[in-house]
Amino acid sequence: MDTVGSVLDELARLASPQKAAGWDRGGLQLGDPTTQVESLAVCHEVTDAVVKAAVDQSIDLLVSYHPLLFRPVTSLVSGRGPGGKAHDLVRSGVALGVVHTAWDVAPGGTAESLASALGLTDLKGWSPIDAEPRLKLVAFVPAGAAEAVAGAMAGAGAGEIGNYTSCSFRSEGVGTFLPGEGASPSVGEAGALNRENEVRIEMLCPVGAHERVVEAMVAAHPYEEPAFDLYQVHANLGFGGRRGFWSGGTLAELAELSRTVLGGEVRMAGGASARIETVAVLPGSGGSLISGVSAPAQAVVTGDVSHHQAVAALDRGLAVIDAGHVPTERPGVAALLARMRERWPRVADLTLDPDPWRGAG
Repeated sequence: MDTVGSVLDELARLASPQKAAGWDRGGLQLGDPTTQVESLAVCHEVTDAVVKAAVDQSIDLLVSYHPLLFRPVTSLVSGRGPGGKAHDLVRSGVALGVVHTAWDVAPGGTAESLASALGLTDLKGWSPIDAEPRLKLVAFVPAGAAEAVAGAMAGAGAGEIGNYTSCSFRSEGVGTFLPGEGASPSVGEAGALNRENEVRIEMLCPVGAHERVVEAMVAAHPYEEPAFDLYQVHANLGFGGRRGFWSGGTLAELAELSRTVLGGEVRMAGGASARIETVAVLPGSGGSLISGVSAPAQAVVTGDVSHHQAVAALDRGLAVIDAGHVPTERPGVAALLARMRERWPRVADLTLDPDPWRGAG
């Protein structure tokens, strides 16, 4: 039977936490990873209505797109707000897992789902998400021992990129060393400058696993004093947005399509009759990121765009459609539910609308 941990492990293969934004709060937020899961549900956001439904339906694991606990809380007391909702879920034995920006950047995730909902084709990524820094271990190994050392590093957790493992880059060179007094070199001669054909092995390390990777590398390395570097990198970033071609027509028609497909109020900045062929999309709050949209995009569809951000975009020749934060995420949440039901057909749909905005007319 699935456990909370095993379900979240499978979701991590679908939406890699390594590609989530560094400021995000994903993964297991509430609960015990060893708890067995008989009932599973998906929601867009943990609202009061979602909490009530999860408790009433005795859900074991609730998977939310948005985090519940985003900023620190100092108490879990029944009532309104994140702390109160967390209290009620914990009290009722409902575990909570979050995918958020890891799902935004994933193949078939929130960004691609928004682009597909608007009929965009030939999609390319834009707006790389700055993930948590990772570590890279670089080891200098005699050529004959390269496979053994790289294998030991991979076995300790190094070299994972998305769904790929044992990823490394290797380059050949010459290492020099002069063993000093008391040294016992495994190759070369003591007291002489030695030149050895060596391989530079580069592998990414998960933060928190680097100690065991270094230990495994040193244990497998034939040298008495292995040479290696360990440093922080920003690597293999995912893209929070997508850009593609659209065959629909004018900006006004794109705005109407956004309103119809996504649901909700739509604001448009730009000439209504302007012909649009290339469109960039970014689900959720994209106002601060549209300055990164580059040619050939003629229009961007996102949410939470301010007056000044819209004006700046127009000054650059970029039209803007603000379709709302929640509406631009809806296709991605629906896709998450569909993908999970491929694996767990009885996943409950708790994607109740969390949009706080309502039309006044």
